Amino acid sequence: MASVGGILKAVRRDIASVVERDPAARSGLEVALLYPGVHAVWSHRVSHALWQNGARGPARALSQATRFWTGIEIHPGAQIGEGLFIDHGAGVVIGETAVVGTDVTIYHGVTLGGTSLEPGKRHPTVGDRVTVGAGAKVLGPVTVGHDSRIGANAVLVRSVDDHSVVVGVPGQVIAHGTSPIPETSPKQDSPTAPDPVGIAVASLLDRMEVLEDEVLGHEHDRADVPHHTAAGYWQFDARVSDFSI
Repeated sequence: MASVGGILKAVRRDIASVVERDPAARSGLEVALLYPGVHAVWSHRVSHALWQNGARGPARALSQATRFWTGIEIHPGAQIGEGLFIDHGAGVVIGETAVVGTDVTIYHGVTLGGTSLEPGKRHPTVGDRVTVGAGAKVLGPVTVGHDSRIGANAVLVRSVDDHSVVVGVPGQVIAHGTSPIPETSPKQDSPTAPDPVGIAVASLLDRMEVLEDEVLGHEHDRADVPHHTAAGYWQFDARVSDFSI
């Protein structure tokens, strides 16, 4: 059983992690009293200890009571690292064999779920310092690499490497290997985050321009067909072009 000093240290870290990552947090006291995500994590630590010591019934009872009061369901068998921040938290579900690393951030509506009815490892393993956006689903015994970001409402069903940025349904990696966004505090949301739809559309339009040049030759009037300007915008004359998005 953990010592009192160890428990207090973990509690202080939980509170500090929220203050560091949530600009709405005014004080540690506010976090300790009013943040359901923190309460769910603290309750899970107790239920997980009960689960490991064979008290499966009381462990499940505590986890279900916590679900009722916080809207967050964490199976007592799940392994949760230090510094987990569940922001808002409503609708978060973490399955029995899930493993969550340290300093992970999870937003509301996230599911770390299973895709199999067979016993054994069937839930995700999430690395350290991962951010899982609102409504995202990570399903099956997949691994999410350290320092990755799962976009809001993405559905990830395969493993991804460290520093991956995942968006879409099914989840697609749009950047990996190294972080595509300069390291910033979680309080400093970057307006330059990759736009996967915009990137895809721009790529298709660039390809279309190349094909038009090949078919029509370079002598056709660029004012009459969509073309990419030096400023990075697409320009066309709506009177003579059927180009539309």
